[in-house]
Amino acid sequence: MAKNKTTETAINVTDFINTYVDNDQKKEDSFQLIALLREWSGFEPKMWGPTIIGFGSYHYKYASGHEGDAPILGFSPRKAEFSLYVYSPTEENKPLLDDLGKFKMGKACIYVKKLSDINIDALEKICKATIAYLNENHECACREV
Repeated sequence: MAKNKTTETAINVTDFINTYVDNDQKKEDSFQLIALLREWSGFEPKMWGPTIIGFGSYHYKYASGHEGDAPILGFSPRKAEFSLYVYSPTEENKPLLDDLGKFKMGKACIYVKKLSDINIDALEKICKATIAYLNENHECACREV
């Protein structure tokens, strides 16, 4: 079975942002996202793999037998846009996207160019709904919060 590449690392989050992110607005947005996701999740930021900043963790197991750990909430300040790993695609959660603002949806993430393009209150609702979903459906560190 393939090893999961996205695992928690010891890389310093602030150092990562200051060296990896070359745009001042993206740096500012990254630090704002850290503050928000820390507040909403109750967890400190940690690096997952080379470019994902994650908060907390949960254990997943697919029907195929593949299993691993992933951050409860997370984001990556990629060159073109932010990848937000904050959404659980359930029927109950789909309406929450209606108020989010300007974004694109990927298979596992929400893409936004900058934080000013989205509604932070809507993002908070999405994040909290995801925490609740993961708490209910997976072995989740969020139960300890």
